[in-house]
Amino acid sequence: MGEYIYNEAEQLHRELDTRNPVELLGHIGADVIYSDKFSINGLKGFCTIQNRSKYVVINAKLSKHEKRIVAGHEAGHLILHTHEIKRRPHQTLSDCYLYGNVGGIEYEANMFAADFMIEDNDVLEYVRDEYMDYFKMASALHVPPQLLDFKLRSMERRGHDVRPPVGLDSKFLK
Repeated sequence: MGEYIYNEAEQLHRELDTRNPVELLGHIGADVIYSDKFSINGLKGFCTIQNRSKYVVINAKLSKHEKRIVAGHEAGHLILHTHEIKRRPHQTLSDCYLYGNVGGIEYEANMFAADFMIEDNDVLEYVRDEYMDYFKMASALHVPPQLLDFKLRSMERRGHDVRPPVGLDSKFLK
């Protein structure tokens, strides 16, 4: 499934010439709604399909970078998990679910977000920099360390000589 997710993400990137997940959501016909009805530590976002219309709701109280990550994650669900979404709305409840290294559709949505939003060549450039550590790399790429972890795992599976950190705590932002 990993190669399929990467190929989907890269095909969309080539079609759109962007790594911006909000632009991707517009391309696939999803309406993006920013809602201030959730607490800063509450619901991060969700997506649903109703009457053939796609909707992504994102917590307006999140930082600009967090909103972007949630948009990428929800785009992954709308692209990879259309049948599941039609049955019931998907909710990104907390950092544990957003970044959790669990199996299933959450993991796949995170892999999609990482592969769509982060360019392999950018990661490889930073990996070659002897002064760049994992957390500096995440900061330079403007992504949380957890999303970089998903990207490194994707790249490792595809044969790149990169090493994801061992035992990264996916709940540290909770």
